[in-house]
Amino acid sequence: MVSQGSSPSLLEALSSDFLACKICLEQLRVPKTLPCLHTYCQDCLAQLAERGHLRCPECRETVPLPPAGVAAFKTNFFVNGLLDLVRARAGGDLQAGKPACALCPLMGGASTGGPATARCLDCADDLCKACADGHRCTRQTHTHRVVDLVGYRAGWYDEEARERQAAQCPQHPGEALRFLCQPCSQLLCRECRLDPHLDHPCLPLAEAVRARRPGLEELLKGVDNNLAELEASRLVEKKSLARLREQAARVGTQVEEAAERVLRVLLAQKQEVLGQLRAHVEAAEEAARERLGKLEGREQVARAAVAFARRVLSLGREAEILSLEGAIAQRLQQLQGCAWVPGPPPCLLPQLELHPGLLDKNCQLLQLSFEEQQPQKDSGRDGAGCQGDEETPSRRQDGAQPQGRDGAQTPKSDRAQTPQEDGAPKGERPKSPQEDRAQTPQEDGGAQTPRAGRSNKKRKFKGRLKSVSREPSPVPGLNLEGSGLLPRPIFSCSFPTRMPGDKRSPRITGLCPFGPREILVADEQNRALKRFSLNGDYKGAVPVPEGCSPCSVAALRGAVAFSAGARLHLISPDGEVQWRRALSLSQASHAVAAMPSGDRVAVSVSGHVEVYNMEGSLATRFIPGGKASRGLRALVFLTTSPQGNFVGSDWQQNSVVVCDGLGQVIGEYRGPGLHGCQPGSVSVDKKGYIFLTLREVNKVVILDPEGSLLGDFLTAYHGLEKPRVTTMVDGRYLVVSLSNGTIHVFRVRSPDS
Repeated sequence: MVSQGSSPSLLEALSSDFLACKICLEQLRVPKTLPCLHTYCQDCLAQLAERGHLRCPECRETVPLPPAGVAAFKTNFFVNGLLDLVRARAGGDLQAGKPACALCPLMGGASTGGPATARCLDCADDLCKACADGHRCTRQTHTHRVVDLVGYRAGWYDEEARERQAAQCPQHPGEALRFLCQPCSQLLCRECRLDPHLDHPCLPLAEAVRARRPGLEELLKGVDNNLAELEASRLVEKKSLARLREQAARVGTQVEEAAERVLRVLLAQKQEVLGQLRAHVEAAEEAARERLGKLEGREQVARAAVAFARRVLSLGREAEILSLEGAIAQRLQQLQGCAWVPGPPPCLLPQLELHPGLLDKNCQLLQLSFEEQQPQKDSGRDGAGCQGDEETPSRRQDGAQPQGRDGAQTPKSDRAQTPQEDGAPKGERPKSPQEDRAQTPQEDGGAQTPRAGRSNKKRKFKGRLKSVSREPSPVPGLNLEGSGLLPRPIFSCSFPTRMPGDKRSPRITGLCPFGPREILVADEQNRALKRFSLNGDYKGAVPVPEGCSPCSVAALRGAVAFSAGARLHLISPDGEVQWRRALSLSQASHAVAAMPSGDRVAVSVSGHVEVYNMEGSLATRFIPGGKASRGLRALVFLTTSPQGNFVGSDWQQNSVVVCDGLGQVIGEYRGPGLHGCQPGSVSVDKKGYIFLTLREVNKVVILDPEGSLLGDFLTAYHGLEKPRVTTMVDGRYLVVSLSNGTIHVFRVRSPDS
């Protein structure tokens, strides 16, 4: 493109698409210029005309159609001149000797002239050598510029040819346009000048251009100023849009973190109150069992004495009754005198009292307010339009509270009802439900019991909220070219893995894709490899050898590899053992991963990565980063990427490491995004994004293929509670197992979908 303020060159005009019609995309034919200065072929414009007008295909401006039709639009002589120059340059084939002299047929009567070797720029004729020499020897043409034809076709004389080029009159072929009729504002040749415009004042073209050029240049300068203003406004609008996107991303992250804080506090309170409830029930049950034991013992003694007395009275003879009368009477009096004194109520019944805010459908713990963007006075301030402490309060649209320092809105309902985790004053703990009902929402807790022997007033369990101190999630790097540039989760389904034949609660220690839209689940507690579809349908099990408790599992081409104890097993889908390999006893569990080729399996062994082929032979063995620097690594989770790289969770270094097939470290992350947790299970999607499980904080975070943290992918908001193992199916579905044996399936939505 030609920059503003510079004049385009002839070469740029001839080599660009300036001479192409934007409708048919071919070279312009009979170019006609619309009032908006866009030029098209006459036939192409005729196809767009309808109901007395047409719309410009480029600027969409509606143009009224002249009464005479499309042909009445102005002919673009400028484009015609350039087209003539292009056609003259492109005509003929020099190598084949095609160009012929244009004068030989006129002199000798021959049908074709000799081969042309020169061109007259004034006559626009190709000439042979003889005609070119004679062209310079006549009085009328001795001033004509005759040039070499090869150089002309190569573009050496474009500027000179353009200067000598004359516009031809459309009414009188062969006549050049030489005059401008001032009243009619029409270009005239000699014939036109003598006939209808004889009495009109006319000017030669050069003089007319000198008279009218200053006015056009002045108008051009004004439009240039408008263009500068438009460009400045466009830049301001783009910056405003960038600030909007950046602020929206920041507020979105703050909303997620605020919701996570509330959820963590609420879940902690839930666990604490449920624990108190369980403790109360256990204590009440113990006391009730003790009382029941005493009651049952006394009842049995009394029933036995009564049964004996009745049997003596009904079956005994007079002498027998009288002989036992004293003992029976003494025993019955003793039992009657020791009546059971009722103690306290059998148990105190818990009651649940919810915070009113949880019952109010209109209660909003998070609110959003909007403020006008302030113009940036200098470039040193942040791109979100925040002016810091110097910013003056602006007009709000909904009367909401102003933003905090980090840009997050602070609604009144948040400050009045949301439990504060990190914002409480130093030395203060969050208030319990008994201390302040109006501040701490409860979910399952808050049980109430009447006090025994004192009053019937309700009391709640005193439950101090456990503070979950975690670092906030790092804000993902922002790309202002668009929003939502990270993969996003879409919940697909959730299902339990406990089957009717299981003797224990499932403990899922391994997951892997198994066939189309299926997963293989390693249930170590029940010593089983279970098959499920992504919809949760149970498909059966892969038999495992007797006594094996599968830990980590990987599906190969026509086989299944799993680790159990200190052995690596390869079995067929029918359970037939193909081979076993002993592993190091120094590691509690060995992570197994299938290579992208599907014919090799990788296993982590005491910080090493060992790769076995389908025959059970060791193909390669390496330490990530080499012995000197990485000898203390302990990879407890391992996976492979579609690019053939290895990704592992290193508990010794407390990091996530990415290395190539030779063990060279490509990237490593051990930053604050791990929240002080040991890295857990890792999975990789089809684009190389790494999904890392952080069990202690109920999160799955996402890293780029080089191991740099990008942000949170799944949190407690998505139903994660102690996530354990993950796997990626078809590169598009992330399968997450929880500690209670439940599996969640999420579809990974890529940013470009």
